[in-house]
Amino acid sequence: MYLTLEQRVRDAFAAHIRNAYSLDIPIVVEQPRDAQFGELALPAAFALAKQLRQPPRKIASELASAIAPIPGIAELEVAGNGYINVRFDRAAYAAALLQGEPAPPPAPGKIIVEHTNINPNKAAHIGHLRNAVLGDAFVRMLRARGHQVEVQNYIDNTGVQVADVVAGFHFLENKTPEDVSALIADPAVRFDYYCWDLYARISRHYETDPAALHWRAETLHSIEEGRAPLVEIGHLVADAIVELHLNTMLRLGVQYDVLPRESEILHLQFWATAFELLKQRGVIHLESEGKNAGCWVMPAEAFRESGEDTEDSKVIVRSNGTVTYVGKDIAYQLWKFGLLGRDFRYRRLRTYPDGHELWVSTDEPQPGLAPSFGGGSRVYNVIDVRQSYLQRVVQAGLRALGCEREAENSIHFAYEMVALSPRCCAELGIELSEEDRRRPYIEVSGRKGLGVKADDFIDALLDKALEEVRSRHPNDSPEYQRSIAGCIAIGALRYFLLKFTRASVIAFDFQEALAFEGETGPYAQYAAVRARNIFNKLRERGETLPDFAAALSEPAFARQLASEDFWQVLLGASQADSVIEKALAAGEPAHLARYAFQLAQSFNNFYHQHHILSESDREKRTFLLWMTQFFASQLARVLAILGIDTPEVM
Repeated sequence: MYLTLEQRVRDAFAAHIRNAYSLDIPIVVEQPRDAQFGELALPAAFALAKQLRQPPRKIASELASAIAPIPGIAELEVAGNGYINVRFDRAAYAAALLQGEPAPPPAPGKIIVEHTNINPNKAAHIGHLRNAVLGDAFVRMLRARGHQVEVQNYIDNTGVQVADVVAGFHFLENKTPEDVSALIADPAVRFDYYCWDLYARISRHYETDPAALHWRAETLHSIEEGRAPLVEIGHLVADAIVELHLNTMLRLGVQYDVLPRESEILHLQFWATAFELLKQRGVIHLESEGKNAGCWVMPAEAFRESGEDTEDSKVIVRSNGTVTYVGKDIAYQLWKFGLLGRDFRYRRLRTYPDGHELWVSTDEPQPGLAPSFGGGSRVYNVIDVRQSYLQRVVQAGLRALGCEREAENSIHFAYEMVALSPRCCAELGIELSEEDRRRPYIEVSGRKGLGVKADDFIDALLDKALEEVRSRHPNDSPEYQRSIAGCIAIGALRYFLLKFTRASVIAFDFQEALAFEGETGPYAQYAAVRARNIFNKLRERGETLPDFAAALSEPAFARQLASEDFWQVLLGASQADSVIEKALAAGEPAHLARYAFQLAQSFNNFYHQHHILSESDREKRTFLLWMTQFFASQLARVLAILGIDTPEVM
């Protein structure tokens, strides 16, 4: 309702200013710092003052007196030098909340969000989880506001990282495809963990024996050209680890619609088509001299930002004919917008427990009809900030091809890395130098084997939560205890990864992440459970919930909401959609996470200040119960949009 009134006020002022002054100006709506000044404040008069050559306060007075009545608005008043304060009709506001608001209308177009994108060469780590949780929360926020969203997880199954693990199996361990298949099938072997160690081993081997780097080159060529046995090992490794990554992400409630794979970018001529376009439009040229002789390059002026002194062109195709990552990504981005004139073939990879189907690209013809993928009007690429340069090159490629609109709607949803605190390294048994111990954080490095495996981290959180659940509910079955602990653990993890703004480096620390007090997921979950427990106690007394619609008329709401405390609590609890809109505009799920914490704090204060079930005044008791129900539903909804479930008990 709060967002509805914000929009009504904007529309009313915009229409009046257009009719009265023949001006179109953006109508900014602010929230007053002090509640005594009302619910909204408009600085429109200041924006008009220069054009109308009148004092802002005079303009504000004219606007406030001339605006037609706005449904749900009780009063417009001029304040200060020209602000217009807006006061809601409290009773009408509460009555509208009681009736429930309709779902937002479907937004036009399709938004594509690409996230996770873990190289399928080893186990996922804590840094990968930040990508997936950020992307998933953003998707849920978009869908909550009526957007059609397609979730893609790009699989780089022909890149250097996969090639290094394949080389490790073939050259270091002398394993055949049959040997690798046996490892994958062995229930005693955690294959992605095995590859984690193997990747670290071959990386160290390259450092001690640089001549061995020809293994990587040979493996890359074998994979691209389809030569056995290395290409067979490559398929086995990538496919097996993708399945394990999907299982890891499902533990967090993260699902996808389609997995486009790099192998099909090559095999289905996506890159070849894009290459011809880039050459025809003069976006890239063949370098004839210097260090990039024989390479197809994009000149630096196409993507150089103002103030940068780099003069290096970006190699798109190497002199040996192999395409770089950014070249394939340009082709992929063109497909996302429906500009390539080609499409993948698709096969169903799995059906999630909730019935949602996941598809994967393939180069083989498939029976039956697959859903339609790609063709987005806006694309968010959730990739860490260290990839900003490459994302700029991709965007520049679109722009140079004449796809200006698509370039503007190709958005790098950047985020900073997840590192380890020195204390966390000590707890993990990682030896640090004296200099590293003084650092605020230690960077994760897969090549060095330094990091927290995602599943290990989730398991540690679950074990910690399980200790707490067992202490509080010792008589419940182990299965029930574990299900509650899992809900709490995932809530703790997702909230921890979302509460920081994207520009913040997260220094992962066990003690902070596992805390059950303060600004944490479990704190918000506890508030939701506490609200629900009031209704459990009501049922234990043999009572049922009142018929709120019959018992709470607008006059009743007016009497109860004359209390400023009640009004401010209700107002804050009803701003979820407004917060989501602002969080989407800023690209910051952290804003919604912060709101969830504030909502939990607000309910806990409300709970301690009012004895809901023992209230003797019938109307007030009914109102308090309705407020509790509204809190519970709002908090559960906000947590669900963050991907956090509300457990049955805490």
